[in-house]
Amino acid sequence: MLRATGLDDRALQRPMVAVVNTWSDVTPCNIHLRELAEPVRRGIHDAGGTPVEFNTIVVTDGITMGTPGMRASLLSRETITDSIELAVGGHSLDAMVILVGCDKTIPAAAMAAARLDIPTVVLYGGSIMKGRLGDRDLSIQDVFEAVGAHAAGHIDDAGLEAIEKAACPGAGACGGQFTANTMAMSLTLLGLSPMGANDVPAVHPRKPEVAYEAGRQVMAALESNRTPAQLITAAALRNAATAVCATAGSTNAVLHLLAIAEEAGVAFELDEFDRISRCTPVIADLKPGGRYLACDMFEAGGVGLLVRRLAAGGLLQDSPTVTGRSLLEEAEQAAEQAGQEVIRTLSNPIKPRGGFGILYGNLAPEGCVVKLAGHGKLRFEGPARVFDSEEEAFQAVQGGEIQAGDVVVIRYEGPRGGPGMREMLAVTAAIAGRGLDDSVALVTDGRFSGATHGFMVGHVAPEAVTGGPLALLRDGDPISIDVEARTISTEADLQARRRSFVPRPARSLGGAYAKYEQLVGSASRGAVTIPRREAAPSAAASINRLKEANS
Repeated sequence: MLRATGLDDRALQRPMVAVVNTWSDVTPCNIHLRELAEPVRRGIHDAGGTPVEFNTIVVTDGITMGTPGMRASLLSRETITDSIELAVGGHSLDAMVILVGCDKTIPAAAMAAARLDIPTVVLYGGSIMKGRLGDRDLSIQDVFEAVGAHAAGHIDDAGLEAIEKAACPGAGACGGQFTANTMAMSLTLLGLSPMGANDVPAVHPRKPEVAYEAGRQVMAALESNRTPAQLITAAALRNAATAVCATAGSTNAVLHLLAIAEEAGVAFELDEFDRISRCTPVIADLKPGGRYLACDMFEAGGVGLLVRRLAAGGLLQDSPTVTGRSLLEEAEQAAEQAGQEVIRTLSNPIKPRGGFGILYGNLAPEGCVVKLAGHGKLRFEGPARVFDSEEEAFQAVQGGEIQAGDVVVIRYEGPRGGPGMREMLAVTAAIAGRGLDDSVALVTDGRFSGATHGFMVGHVAPEAVTGGPLALLRDGDPISIDVEARTISTEADLQARRRSFVPRPARSLGGAYAKYEQLVGSASRGAVTIPRREAAPSAAASINRLKEANS
């Protein structure tokens, strides 16, 4: 059958290497990956391998945001992971290069690498370039916030349309330190992506060269038997979390790094993020809270320069990478652009602590994540405004019903309750567009986009649909959020209400959603659909046992 595909004796004698592509023309994040696969294939071939390419899915967050389709986003992470495991493991391929773009394809690649534990290089398609309107740089963040500004009467129809048309100029993932760029950086810190490769923007002339080298690098990793199990360690996960904190990156990184740790069987707990955030200053001036975009960081010196800064302060631990060189060895090659203002020194931080915190209390017994990007507040108190869906909350914001000092609570949007743990960017951007992002807090068992900024608390666990405390809240209940004390609480008598509480039935959507709803775990452990790794054999181990049985 392989001969029928055109492979000759020489090709069949070589290692067979998967080129896993997440190409699709539904989104600029992934639209260029079909072309990028060609230099990857050449690199594999020239280094002595036989490339075998196949595709998997992508669900774009930016397009599904604020719609029922957003429920498919986090669910797609598991589907992508499963499909890579099945196709690569099912055909007993020797190594793989995974091409990724939009948000969930990136952690899914790392999760699949952890499951299969074969030599793997993950290559990010790269960031989009800046949009431009007059003398103003734009990103997708500006579009969502313009919707809120339009509803508040700050801009007219023509102004909103002009921003929408100018924000995204071509191929590449969303340009700020949103989820895609945050996770692409994280995979570099985990050692799964070569230093600097993910920094190169999507349309940069060097991107095909980087793709070719990824093909060659996976063959070198195969020859030396460098596998993800050697790279995804507790130290590497801490390094990745440190970089996320130092760049005020997406809170989705908390969810995804926990999921990667679960897949790899590495002990890494939610509390690690709070400890790291408290001792890691924000030194990268990136959107959504800062001034610059990923393409600016690339020009300034990239992730390598960030790593050098953090390592100089003793905030990173040297760890191995897929190239065979250590993380700090790789970072030494980064060149700093003269006069750049994107990546500061530790002695001159933007903020003294990282971009998020982990809170507990009678509203979040299993924990939650507070996003600190774009403001300096560490405490918020106010009355609850309770909504049972994102749509209800969005309508209230657009209708001018939310006032300064309110705590907007959006429940039944967790991993199981959604199902799918939607991102609340439509609501948070509408709040920002109305000029309330510094005076309104938001609490949800759902997620936030990396483009979100303001005083936002997400991933509340246990979630409302399982009887979590958010299900017991009522309008007007006082809520206190204290980042320094690590608490989120209410004085309302939740225990008295629980005695008469009638659980709300879960949304029944059928199909893949029904399977996900039955399998998905708590956000406090990454919202994964696998049993705990300690109790379950790895995919690689299962495949090896099948091989032994067949022989």
